[in-house]
Amino acid sequence: MTSKVVENELEFYSKAEKYWKDVPATVDGMLGGYGHISSIDINSSRKFLQRFLRDGPNRTGTTRALDCGAGIGRITKRLLLPLFKTVDMVDVTEDFLTKAKSYLGEEGRRVRNYFCCGLQDFSPEPNSYDVIWIQWVIGHLTDNHLSDFLKRCRAGLRPNGIVVIKDNMAQEGVIMDDVDSSVCRDLDVVHKIIRRAGLHLLAEERQENFPDEIYHVYTFAMR
Repeated sequence: MTSKVVENELEFYSKAEKYWKDVPATVDGMLGGYGHISSIDINSSRKFLQRFLRDGPNRTGTTRALDCGAGIGRITKRLLLPLFKTVDMVDVTEDFLTKAKSYLGEEGRRVRNYFCCGLQDFSPEPNSYDVIWIQWVIGHLTDNHLSDFLKRCRAGLRPNGIVVIKDNMAQEGVIMDDVDSSVCRDLDVVHKIIRRAGLHLLAEERQENFPDEIYHVYTFAMR
């Protein structure tokens, strides 16, 4: 658990904020030099998400989505705006959200809100979102803050809405990355946090065709 590897919570968060302030506001910057995997990532995410958007009595709506840890809007632009009427973005780095306004182009007019905030302090508007997408950012939250944030996300869902996490998974335990001040959890730890937040796992999938040298990446859908 993160309590074993995060010695100073305030420092954990401030170091991460400082790290991201120095990262270029580009797709390559968002992906830590792995910009070339962006299309593979987006295509897999689209297939994963569309199974919930198909016709049926429990179909997830397409009115509004929230992109958490949105950066310059890579996921908003290529995954969420093509599928949803409006999108909100939240990120801790103001420069990224400023850059997003030009990066998103004309379609960016359908982004309603740009929230500059750490997820540990962010509360989605209750009963507002069909999909809350949380990608490559849960490592910047302690276990308690992640569980609490997921509880707030649950309250932010519209009927049949889903929360999606897509992130790196460690082979075992919790690994600290001192460079960007983040943690990487194993599947078992993530499952426990999801359950603690009162969410029910609907689907889980391992990302294919990513470079061998990076962590395994998993996508979870829950409500």
